Amino acid sequence: MENSKKKLRRSGLSIMVQLVGLLGNLKYLIIIAVLGGYLGNAAAISVMTFGACSVAKLIDPAFTKMSLGLLIGVTIGSGVLRGLLRFLEQYNNHYIAFKLLAELRNQLFGALRRLAPAKMEGKQKGAVIAMLTSDVETLEVFYAHTISPVLIAILVDGTVAILVGVIGCPLLGLTAFFAYITIGILIPFISSALLKKDGVEYRKAFADSSAFFLDSVRGIQDIVLNNGEKERKEKLNQQSEKMNRRTVSMKQKSSAVGAISSLAVSIFILLSLYEGVSFAFAGSLAITHMIVALVMLFSSFGPVLSLASLPSNLTQTFASGDRILDFLSEKPEVEEKKDGEDFSFSGAKADHISFSYEEGKEVLKDVSMEIEKGSITGIVGPSGCGKSTLMKLFLRFYDPQQGQILYADQKRDAEAIDLRRINLRRINTASLHQNVAMVSQDTWLFDDTIRSNLLFVNPNASENEMREACKKASIDEFIMQLPNGYDTEVGLLGDSLSSGEKQRIGLARAFLSGANLILLDEVTSNVDALNEGMILQSLVEAAGEKTFLLVSHRPSTVAVCTKVYQMEEGRIIS
Repeated sequence: MENSKKKLRRSGLSIMVQLVGLLGNLKYLIIIAVLGGYLGNAAAISVMTFGACSVAKLIDPAFTKMSLGLLIGVTIGSGVLRGLLRFLEQYNNHYIAFKLLAELRNQLFGALRRLAPAKMEGKQKGAVIAMLTSDVETLEVFYAHTISPVLIAILVDGTVAILVGVIGCPLLGLTAFFAYITIGILIPFISSALLKKDGVEYRKAFADSSAFFLDSVRGIQDIVLNNGEKERKEKLNQQSEKMNRRTVSMKQKSSAVGAISSLAVSIFILLSLYEGVSFAFAGSLAITHMIVALVMLFSSFGPVLSLASLPSNLTQTFASGDRILDFLSEKPEVEEKKDGEDFSFSGAKADHISFSYEEGKEVLKDVSMEIEKGSITGIVGPSGCGKSTLMKLFLRFYDPQQGQILYADQKRDAEAIDLRRINLRRINTASLHQNVAMVSQDTWLFDDTIRSNLLFVNPNASENEMREACKKASIDEFIMQLPNGYDTEVGLLGDSLSSGEKQRIGLARAFLSGANLILLDEVTSNVDALNEGMILQSLVEAAGEKTFLLVSHRPSTVAVCTKVYQMEEGRIIS
């Protein structure tokens, strides 16, 4: 998603096999859909075949022992049966598709949770949204219109080729076989190769456009206030033109493939007609058998023609499938810990930590520091010195390459003189998140009420607990002055609230979560002096009951801290 030159890494066959593997217990429905499709197509061919048998009966009454009335009845019955079986086939195909798409979205959201937060920081949010919506929907073509049609075409046309060879002559059966191979395999294979690049580039352009639109919506105020509409419009037009070029190219190639498929059908019809008439005039094939065999052959091209039209959609499907499979197989920076130890926070320590995002580029260099329970510990230093990275290590976004993060367990250490510390790598992830919360400089609020934005961290919290948390964050009085109080809608991205108000709601969330250690990453960087003072006063009043690690690039912000560490270029210098 991040690389604009990304190629389709898997082959089409590999993508299909892996997508089929996602069916799980739904595989049995494919069998029902294929059976229904096979019988449905057989019924459709039977309409024409038994109609031809009726004509053959009129030409030669000895052609079959079945009466003319019975032949006509079977013809009508086949038509009715075709309709019922077609419904069963389509119902099962779409049930499979939409059931699996729902399950696939669950898997993708599970992957989002598994990869977050570290692996999600560098991804375009618009591209992720496009994958969760458009890419998943694109796979409906594969599940509803590819798997069973392919199997149906093999079964139906394989059966017809054999029957044509038996009813007519072996050469007609062989001609039918080559016709099906050419139209159902050779032409789709060639067209897939022609359309592959366009499909991949279109899906990439679509994802880029989604990211661009989302970015534009978020920044619409700055765009307008800084007269950036013209430049943004030009970039939008470039994005649209890029998708349009790919669309036109795919349409042109798809139309050419359709024309070639139709031409191939016509050629094989003429060839088989020539063969049948030749054998009939030569006396080696009865006219009645020739009519029935040819009608059966002519009416059997539907399943393979549906295969010939697949590549125009499958190229995009494969591109979407490739992206989704990449995302599902992506490994998190740190695996969730479930079989380790639980703890109750009683202090923390960074012990000779060294860390780098890229090999050879150290962000933290032999860093040691301690956080005492009930304190407000500060880390101050210029932007880019490693403050935020150190904070992320305390929440195990990443594991350090050297050194260790240690947490003291209150339950174990309550009566101990020397605190027993637990290596963060051994702590269960759920227990870590129960004990440690983080408030970043950009507090995310959902497009919902203030109440919902608070309670999502603790759905079972009472009204009193919620308001008490807000009082500790010095935001309760402000909320109660709003027309709808805690039921006030915050708007998209929390735009109805100021930065300081959002920061304090984020702090109230941390209090409500029950965490004993609260990490504060530049929480006052985007607020004015008044709001900064209110936030810092909240920390002072809550200290003792809660423990805070406050990170800032401003010395004035950490003035409330009981202990301050100075950082420069990835090192603690004081």
